[in-house]
Order: sequence, then C-alpha cells, then structure tokens
Amino acid sequence: MTRIFLHGLESSNQGTKARFFREKYPDMIIPNFEGPLQKRLEKLEKVLSGQSAITLIGSSFGGLMATIFAMDHPAPVKKLILLAPALPMLEALPEKREKTVSIPVWLYHGTADTLLPPDTVIPVARSIFRDLHLHEVEDDHMLHKVFRDIPWDQLLSNS
Repeated sequence: MTRIFLHGLESSNQGTKARFFREKYPDMIIPNFEGPLQKRLEKLEKVLSGQSAITLIGSSFGGLMATIFAMDHPAPVKKLILLAPALPMLEALPEKREKTVSIPVWLYHGTADTLLPPDTVIPVARSIFRDLHLHEVEDDHMLHKVFRDIPWDQLLSNS
C-alpha cells in the first residue's frame, strides 16, 4: 500500500497538512512540487512509478494533480481523498480528459471557500467521480477548522 500527500500550488511539503501527515503517518510519501502543472505531474509519475494500491491525498492544486494521475493511471490507484480540489482547472488544460474515475473518492470542501467556491467544484466532481463521498463542511479553502477531525485513520486504513 502506498499513501502520498500532494500539497497545493502555494504550499510545500513543509506546510501544515504535510507536517500533520508526516507526524501521524511516517510512511506516507510527501514530496515537494514546484513549477507548472506538467512538471509537477512528471515528478509525480516518477515518484509513483512501480507503486500499487495507491491512496492519493490532494489539497487544492494537489487535488487536481491526484485526479489527473488517477485518470491517466487508473490501475494502481485504490482511493482518492481530495481537500478543496482545483477541479475547475481540468477544463482549461490543453489535453482534454473526458474520462471518469471509478475508484472511491472522498471529497471535503468548505462551504465558505472563496478561492474555489463549492458551486464551481462540486458539479465537476459529480461529473467525473462515479463513487463520490462528498462532505461539504463549514470551513474555508484551507479547511483549518475541520482538517484534523477528518477520520484519517479510517480513510487511510488498508481496507
């Protein structure tokens, strides 16, 4: 089993969420990504090359990356956990991905998210993910209020 956390565009592998995962789940892969989307995706592919039973946790831009990886490599991906994912950006990509994702997806999105408002993210999620577990929570884009209360042990278990 491989668990990996993908941080957001303006964050790093030293951000609050990354530090939480590093402390609570020392075996989790927590790489640092820089540069444009394509460069980040190429690094992600190298990091996950040869891995199986992958659980991707993606925050904001990292959620976009996790979704693209699952679309392009469905076989090794077991589960997605998305935190306020930048899904509306899928439509702006030069290469159109009209795929759906059949694996289980847990999506947590703040009702007060002004960076990626829920009404721009949730319709895209519903159109892509066939097994969507949507959790709209009273929080903003960073999910600081609810992040630690997400049932991480349950979500990241082997089952």
